[in-house]
Amino acid sequence: MTDDFRSLLERARRGDREARDALLGDHLPGLRAFVRVRSGAALRARERCSDLVQTVCREVLNDLDGADCEAPEEFRRWLYAVALHKIVRKAEYHAAQKRAVEREATPVDDGVLLDAYATVFTPSRAAVAREEVDRIERALDALPEEFRDVIVQARLLGMSHQEISAQTGRSEVAVRKLLSRARARLAIELEKD
Repeated sequence: MTDDFRSLLERARRGDREARDALLGDHLPGLRAFVRVRSGAALRARERCSDLVQTVCREVLNDLDGADCEAPEEFRRWLYAVALHKIVRKAEYHAAQKRAVEREATPVDDGVLLDAYATVFTPSRAAVAREEVDRIERALDALPEEFRDVIVQARLLGMSHQEISAQTGRSEVAVRKLLSRARARLAIELEKD
């Protein structure tokens, strides 16, 4: 698998369109979810998540030489690090501009997944799906940052308890407990709606 990934990355670096599509294609659903969760409600009100994802993909494709990755997991983490950097920059931009969300005319981000499913769902089913996405995002937004972070690391980034432990400086046991508490709190927040 590692040799296949390296070959794919090298072809993508040389500009092979199919390789570039394959390199990003597997990661897009997770990247979209990561961007929505990490953006938070305030930034989502000002920026379309699909625009942020598109910008991240463009930056990543323009800087493939900077990707020091040996495996898909390492590429995913690099991709998400680029996304997080973009989210932080956008949040800082809006904070510096002191922009009022009421004055901005950004359309509601329906989400790429909901757009893709529009041909399958009836309008009422699409509305229910959109409400579910909104409910999950509100619940995630209500979590303390350390809970949200450990859920993102474990579920979206696919990091092991050991990897999270190394990154956060917590023991693996502490990471397991934190993730358990975070998931329990998320369940509580989801029940409030």
